[in-house]
Amino acid sequence: MTHDIIQGERYGQRGRRILVSHNRIAEKAIRLLNDHDVDVFFSPPYDPSDVVAKRAADLKIDGFMVRQGKINEEVIAASPRLKVIAKHGVGVDNVDITAAAKLGIPVLRAMGSNSRAVAEHTIALALALVKEIAPLDKAVKGGEWPKPTFIGRDFLGATIGLIGYGGIGRETARMAEALGMEVVVYDPYAPAAASVDGFVVADDVDAMLPGLDILSIHCPLTAQTRDLIDARRLSLMKKTAVLVNTARGGIINEADLAEALSNGTVAGAALDSFATEPPSLDSPLWALNTLIATPHIGGVTYGSADAMAVIAAQHIISVLDGNAPDERSIARPTELSA
Repeated sequence: MTHDIIQGERYGQRGRRILVSHNRIAEKAIRLLNDHDVDVFFSPPYDPSDVVAKRAADLKIDGFMVRQGKINEEVIAASPRLKVIAKHGVGVDNVDITAAAKLGIPVLRAMGSNSRAVAEHTIALALALVKEIAPLDKAVKGGEWPKPTFIGRDFLGATIGLIGYGGIGRETARMAEALGMEVVVYDPYAPAAASVDGFVVADDVDAMLPGLDILSIHCPLTAQTRDLIDARRLSLMKKTAVLVNTARGGIINEADLAEALSNGTVAGAALDSFATEPPSLDSPLWALNTLIATPHIGGVTYGSADAMAVIAAQHIISVLDGNAPDERSIARPTELSA
Protein backbone atom coordinates (compact mmCIF):
# COMPACT_ATOMS: atom_id res chain seq x y z
CA MET A 1 0.00 0.00 0.00
CA THR A 2 1.26 3.48 -0.85
CA HIS A 3 0.62 6.31 1.60
CA ASP A 4 0.61 9.97 0.60
CA ILE A 5 2.45 12.60 2.58
CA ILE A 6 -0.88 14.36 3.08
CA GLN A 7 -2.26 13.71 6.53
CA GLY A 8 -5.14 11.28 6.70
CA GLU A 9 -7.24 9.64 9.38
CA ARG A 10 -4.31 7.44 10.42
CA TYR A 11 -1.78 10.25 10.26
CA GLY A 12 -1.26 13.50 12.13
CA GLN A 13 -3.17 12.39 15.22
CA ARG A 14 -0.30 11.25 17.44
CA GLY A 15 2.35 12.92 19.54
CA ARG A 16 5.43 11.97 17.52
CA ARG A 17 6.22 11.95 13.80
CA ILE A 18 8.67 10.27 11.47
CA LEU A 19 9.42 10.68 7.77
CA VAL A 20 10.24 7.72 5.53
CA SER A 21 12.31 8.35 2.39
CA HIS A 22 10.11 6.13 0.24
CA ASN A 23 6.45 5.64 -0.72
CA ARG A 24 5.89 2.67 1.58
CA ILE A 25 7.12 0.42 4.35
CA ALA A 26 5.71 -2.82 5.73
CA GLU A 27 2.25 -2.40 7.27
CA LYS A 28 3.32 -4.20 10.42
CA ALA A 29 5.99 -1.52 10.98
CA ILE A 30 3.41 1.24 10.51
CA ARG A 31 1.12 -0.45 13.04
CA LEU A 32 4.00 -0.83 15.48
CA LEU A 33 4.89 2.85 15.20
CA ASN A 34 1.26 3.96 15.46
CA ASP A 35 0.79 1.81 18.56
CA HIS A 36 3.71 3.70 20.15
CA ASP A 37 2.31 7.18 19.48
CA VAL A 38 4.23 7.73 16.22
CA ASP A 39 2.68 9.00 12.98
CA VAL A 40 4.27 7.94 9.71
CA PHE A 41 4.73 10.25 6.72
CA PHE A 42 6.26 9.42 3.34
CA SER A 43 8.64 11.23 1.00
CA PRO A 44 9.12 9.77 -2.51
CA PRO A 45 12.49 8.09 -3.10
CA TYR A 46 15.25 10.15 -4.74
CA ASP A 47 13.46 13.48 -4.25
CA PRO A 48 15.95 16.41 -4.12
CA SER A 49 17.46 17.01 -0.71
CA ASP A 50 16.01 20.50 -0.40
CA VAL A 51 12.51 19.12 -1.01
CA VAL A 52 13.00 16.41 1.61
CA ALA A 53 14.44 18.95 4.06
CA LYS A 54 11.37 21.16 3.67
CA ARG A 55 9.06 18.23 4.39
CA ALA A 56 11.06 17.33 7.48
CA ALA A 57 10.94 20.94 8.67
CA ASP A 58 7.24 21.40 7.95
CA LEU A 59 6.34 18.19 9.74
CA LYS A 60 8.75 18.83 12.62
CA ILE A 61 9.73 15.17 12.56
CA ASP A 62 11.14 13.35 15.58
CA GLY A 63 12.63 10.47 13.57
CA PHE A 64 13.72 9.58 10.06
CA MET A 65 13.54 6.15 8.45
CA VAL A 66 15.90 6.08 5.47
CA ARG A 67 15.29 3.88 2.46
CA GLN A 68 16.50 5.67 -0.69
CA GLY A 69 17.94 9.02 -1.68
CA LYS A 70 20.70 11.15 -0.18
CA ILE A 71 20.15 12.23 3.41
CA ASN A 72 22.59 15.11 3.73
CA GLU A 73 23.28 17.73 6.39
CA GLU A 74 20.47 19.98 5.13
CA VAL A 75 17.92 17.19 5.63
CA ILE A 76 19.32 16.10 8.98
CA ALA A 77 19.31 19.63 10.39
CA ALA A 78 15.86 20.55 9.05
CA SER A 79 13.81 19.55 12.08
CA PRO A 80 14.97 20.71 15.52
CA ARG A 81 12.99 17.80 17.01
CA LEU A 82 14.94 15.07 15.16
CA LYS A 83 16.36 12.56 17.62
CA VAL A 84 17.07 9.42 15.58
CA ILE A 85 17.76 8.21 12.05
CA ALA A 86 17.11 4.53 11.34
CA LYS A 87 18.18 2.82 8.14
CA HIS A 88 15.71 0.51 6.40
CA GLY A 89 18.61 -1.88 5.77
CA VAL A 90 22.29 -1.88 6.73
CA GLY A 91 24.17 0.30 4.22
CA VAL A 92 24.59 3.92 5.31
CA ASP A 93 26.55 5.39 2.40
CA ASN A 94 23.52 7.57 1.53
CA VAL A 95 23.44 9.15 5.00
CA ASP A 96 25.83 11.89 6.16
CA ILE A 97 26.65 10.17 9.43
CA THR A 98 29.29 12.77 10.27
CA ALA A 99 26.69 15.55 10.12
CA ALA A 100 24.32 13.45 12.22
CA ALA A 101 27.02 12.80 14.83
CA LYS A 102 27.78 16.53 15.10
CA LEU A 103 24.12 17.11 15.95
CA GLY A 104 24.08 14.20 18.40
CA ILE A 105 21.66 12.17 16.29
CA PRO A 106 22.37 8.41 16.20
CA VAL A 107 22.17 6.59 12.86
CA LEU A 108 21.03 3.01 13.43
CA ARG A 109 21.13 0.07 11.03
CA ALA A 110 18.75 -2.88 10.76
CA MET A 111 21.52 -5.39 11.29
CA GLY A 112 20.98 -8.90 9.92
CA SER A 113 17.62 -8.05 8.40
CA ASN A 114 18.48 -8.89 4.80
CA SER A 115 21.52 -11.16 5.03
CA ARG A 116 19.78 -14.25 3.68
CA ALA A 117 18.06 -12.34 0.86
CA VAL A 118 21.26 -10.68 -0.38
CA ALA A 119 23.18 -13.96 -0.17
CA GLU A 120 20.50 -15.68 -2.26
CA HIS A 121 20.71 -12.90 -4.87
CA THR A 122 24.50 -13.19 -4.90
CA ILE A 123 24.39 -16.90 -5.60
CA ALA A 124 21.68 -16.42 -8.24
CA LEU A 125 23.84 -13.88 -10.07
CA ALA A 126 26.91 -16.09 -9.77
CA LEU A 127 24.96 -19.03 -11.19
CA ALA A 128 23.72 -16.92 -14.10
CA LEU A 129 27.26 -15.75 -14.90
CA VAL A 130 29.03 -19.09 -14.62
CA LYS A 131 26.32 -20.91 -16.55
CA GLU A 132 26.26 -18.08 -19.15
CA ILE A 133 22.48 -17.81 -18.93
CA ALA A 134 22.18 -14.31 -20.40
CA PRO A 135 24.25 -14.84 -23.58
CA LEU A 136 22.69 -18.25 -24.20
CA ASP A 137 19.22 -16.78 -23.79
CA LYS A 138 20.06 -14.00 -26.25
CA ALA A 139 21.53 -16.46 -28.76
CA VAL A 140 18.52 -18.77 -28.78
CA LYS A 141 16.05 -15.89 -29.03
CA GLY A 142 18.12 -14.50 -31.89
CA GLY A 143 17.78 -17.68 -33.92
CA GLU A 144 21.09 -19.30 -32.99
CA TRP A 145 21.50 -22.79 -31.55
CA PRO A 146 24.92 -23.01 -29.85
CA LYS A 147 24.41 -26.53 -28.49
CA PRO A 148 26.96 -28.22 -30.81
CA THR A 149 29.84 -26.04 -29.63
CA PHE A 150 28.88 -25.02 -26.09
CA ILE A 151 30.61 -26.52 -23.05
CA GLY A 152 29.50 -25.25 -19.66
CA ARG A 153 31.45 -24.80 -16.47
CA ASP A 154 30.97 -26.55 -13.13
CA PHE A 155 30.34 -25.12 -9.70
CA LEU A 156 31.77 -28.25 -8.11
CA GLY A 157 35.39 -27.48 -7.32
CA ALA A 158 35.22 -23.82 -8.35
CA THR A 159 36.79 -21.30 -5.97
CA ILE A 160 34.81 -18.28 -4.78
CA GLY A 161 36.52 -15.43 -2.98
CA LEU A 162 34.54 -13.22 -0.62
CA ILE A 163 35.66 -9.74 0.37
CA GLY A 164 33.85 -9.15 3.65
CA TYR A 165 32.54 -11.70 6.11
CA GLY A 166 29.65 -10.11 7.94
CA GLY A 167 26.17 -11.59 7.99
CA ILE A 168 25.79 -11.56 4.20
CA GLY A 169 29.27 -12.90 3.54
CA ARG A 170 28.71 -15.73 6.00
CA GLU A 171 25.39 -16.73 4.39
CA THR A 172 26.96 -16.58 0.92
CA ALA A 173 29.86 -18.75 2.04
CA ARG A 174 27.51 -21.43 3.39
CA MET A 175 25.46 -21.49 0.18
CA ALA A 176 28.57 -21.64 -1.98
CA GLU A 177 29.95 -24.51 0.08
CA ALA A 178 26.63 -26.36 -0.30
CA LEU A 179 27.04 -26.07 -4.09
CA GLY A 180 30.46 -27.70 -3.89
CA MET A 181 32.62 -24.60 -4.14
CA GLU A 182 35.84 -23.88 -2.31
CA VAL A 183 35.50 -20.68 -0.26
CA VAL A 184 38.27 -18.16 0.41
CA VAL A 185 37.59 -15.11 2.58
CA TYR A 186 39.33 -11.76 2.97
CA ASP A 187 38.17 -9.62 5.88
CA PRO A 188 40.82 -7.74 7.86
CA TYR A 189 38.23 -6.74 10.48
CA ALA A 190 37.16 -10.30 11.26
CA PRO A 191 40.18 -12.44 10.38
CA ALA A 192 39.26 -15.35 12.64
CA ALA A 193 35.54 -15.64 11.90
CA ALA A 194 35.83 -17.42 8.55
CA SER A 195 38.54 -19.73 9.87
CA VAL A 196 36.32 -20.76 12.78
CA ASP A 197 33.61 -21.61 10.24
CA GLY A 198 36.05 -23.81 8.33
CA PHE A 199 36.86 -21.57 5.38
CA VAL A 200 40.25 -20.55 4.00
CA VAL A 201 41.34 -17.05 5.05
CA ALA A 202 43.36 -14.80 2.73
CA ASP A 203 45.70 -12.19 4.18
CA ASP A 204 45.84 -10.07 1.04
CA VAL A 205 43.42 -9.24 -1.79
CA ASP A 206 46.10 -9.29 -4.47
CA ALA A 207 47.28 -12.75 -3.42
CA MET A 208 43.72 -14.10 -3.40
CA LEU A 209 42.56 -12.88 -6.82
CA PRO A 210 44.60 -15.08 -9.23
CA GLY A 211 43.14 -18.29 -7.82
CA LEU A 212 39.47 -17.30 -7.99
CA ASP A 213 36.77 -18.40 -10.38
CA ILE A 214 34.26 -16.05 -8.73
CA LEU A 215 34.86 -12.85 -6.78
CA SER A 216 32.00 -11.64 -4.58
CA ILE A 217 31.92 -8.31 -2.74
CA HIS A 218 30.37 -8.09 0.74
CA CYS A 219 32.14 -5.19 2.46
CA PRO A 220 30.82 -1.69 3.19
CA LEU A 221 31.76 1.30 1.06
CA THR A 222 34.34 3.29 3.01
CA ALA A 223 37.23 5.58 2.16
CA GLN A 224 39.41 2.45 2.22
CA THR A 225 37.20 0.28 0.00
CA ARG A 226 36.27 2.85 -2.66
CA ASP A 227 37.69 1.61 -6.00
CA LEU A 228 39.03 -1.44 -4.19
CA ILE A 229 38.61 -3.43 -7.39
CA ASP A 230 40.25 -1.37 -10.11
CA ALA A 231 42.07 -2.02 -13.39
CA ARG A 232 45.18 -3.32 -11.66
CA ARG A 233 43.32 -5.82 -9.52
CA LEU A 234 41.06 -6.91 -12.38
CA SER A 235 44.21 -7.73 -14.35
CA LEU A 236 45.23 -10.15 -11.59
CA MET A 237 42.16 -12.31 -12.12
CA LYS A 238 41.76 -15.27 -14.48
CA LYS A 239 40.31 -14.44 -17.88
CA THR A 240 37.61 -17.02 -17.11
CA ALA A 241 36.74 -15.44 -13.75
CA VAL A 242 33.55 -13.53 -12.98
CA LEU A 243 32.68 -11.06 -10.26
CA VAL A 244 29.52 -10.16 -8.37
CA ASN A 245 28.80 -7.01 -6.38
CA THR A 246 25.71 -7.04 -4.15
CA ALA A 247 27.30 -4.67 -1.65
CA ARG A 248 27.77 -1.02 -2.61
CA GLY A 249 28.55 0.77 -5.84
CA GLY A 250 31.92 2.48 -5.80
CA ILE A 251 33.78 -0.54 -4.43
CA ILE A 252 34.32 -1.64 -8.03
CA ASN A 253 35.58 1.07 -10.40
CA GLU A 254 32.89 0.90 -13.10
CA ALA A 255 34.98 2.46 -15.88
CA ASP A 256 37.78 -0.02 -15.23
CA LEU A 257 35.29 -2.88 -15.12
CA ALA A 258 33.74 -1.86 -18.43
CA GLU A 259 37.17 -1.85 -20.05
CA ALA A 260 38.11 -5.20 -18.48
CA LEU A 261 34.91 -6.81 -19.74
CA SER A 262 35.35 -5.29 -23.19
CA ASN A 263 38.94 -6.52 -23.43
CA GLY A 264 38.20 -9.97 -22.04
CA THR A 265 40.36 -9.40 -18.97
CA VAL A 266 37.54 -11.05 -17.00
CA ALA A 267 34.71 -13.18 -18.35
CA GLY A 268 31.70 -11.51 -16.77
CA ALA A 269 30.25 -9.40 -14.00
CA ALA A 270 26.94 -8.93 -12.20
CA LEU A 271 26.16 -5.68 -10.39
CA ASP A 272 23.27 -5.03 -8.04
CA SER A 273 24.63 -1.66 -6.94
CA PHE A 274 26.21 1.28 -8.71
CA ALA A 275 28.31 4.32 -7.85
CA THR A 276 25.39 6.56 -8.85
CA GLU A 277 21.84 5.28 -8.50
CA PRO A 278 19.99 5.18 -10.77
CA PRO A 279 23.05 4.79 -13.04
CA SER A 280 23.56 6.87 -16.16
CA LEU A 281 21.83 5.78 -19.35
CA ASP A 282 25.06 6.23 -21.29
CA SER A 283 27.18 3.93 -19.10
CA PRO A 284 29.62 1.87 -21.20
CA LEU A 285 28.54 -1.16 -19.18
CA TRP A 286 25.19 -1.39 -20.97
CA ALA A 287 26.79 -2.33 -24.30
CA LEU A 288 28.40 -5.45 -22.83
CA ASN A 289 26.75 -8.85 -23.17
CA THR A 290 28.91 -10.15 -20.33
CA LEU A 291 27.31 -7.84 -17.76
CA ILE A 292 24.18 -8.57 -15.73
CA ALA A 293 22.57 -5.63 -13.92
CA THR A 294 19.84 -5.52 -11.28
CA PRO A 295 18.50 -2.35 -9.57
CA HIS A 296 19.91 -2.72 -6.04
CA ILE A 297 17.17 -5.11 -4.96
CA GLY A 298 19.22 -7.99 -3.62
CA GLY A 299 17.97 -7.40 -0.10
CA VAL A 300 14.40 -6.60 -1.10
CA THR A 301 12.21 -9.63 -0.54
CA TYR A 302 8.90 -9.87 1.31
CA GLY A 303 10.62 -11.32 4.35
CA SER A 304 13.57 -8.95 4.45
CA ALA A 305 11.42 -5.87 3.74
CA ASP A 306 9.27 -6.71 6.75
CA ALA A 307 12.33 -7.31 8.92
CA MET A 308 14.10 -4.12 7.83
CA ALA A 309 11.05 -1.95 8.49
CA VAL A 310 10.22 -3.54 11.85
CA ILE A 311 13.81 -3.37 13.14
CA ALA A 312 14.11 0.26 11.99
CA ALA A 313 10.79 1.05 13.68
CA GLN A 314 11.97 -0.61 16.90
CA HIS A 315 15.14 1.52 16.86
CA ILE A 316 13.10 4.69 16.41
CA ILE A 317 10.62 3.84 19.15
CA SER A 318 13.36 2.92 21.60
CA VAL A 319 15.29 6.17 21.13
CA LEU A 320 12.15 8.33 21.18
CA ASP A 321 11.16 6.60 24.41
CA GLY A 322 14.40 7.82 25.96
CA ASN A 323 16.53 4.68 25.70
CA ALA A 324 20.17 4.68 24.62
CA PRO A 325 20.66 3.62 20.97
CA ASP A 326 21.65 0.00 20.40
CA GLU A 327 25.46 0.01 20.36
CA ARG A 328 25.76 -2.85 17.87
CA SER A 329 23.60 -1.02 15.34
CA ILE A 330 25.17 2.45 15.43
CA ALA A 331 26.85 3.66 12.24
CA ARG A 332 30.05 5.42 13.27
CA PRO A 333 31.43 8.56 11.62
CA THR A 334 34.56 6.57 10.84
CA GLU A 335 32.49 4.92 8.12
CA LEU A 336 32.08 6.72 4.82
CA SER A 337 29.52 9.50 4.98
CA ALA A 338 27.39 10.58 2.05
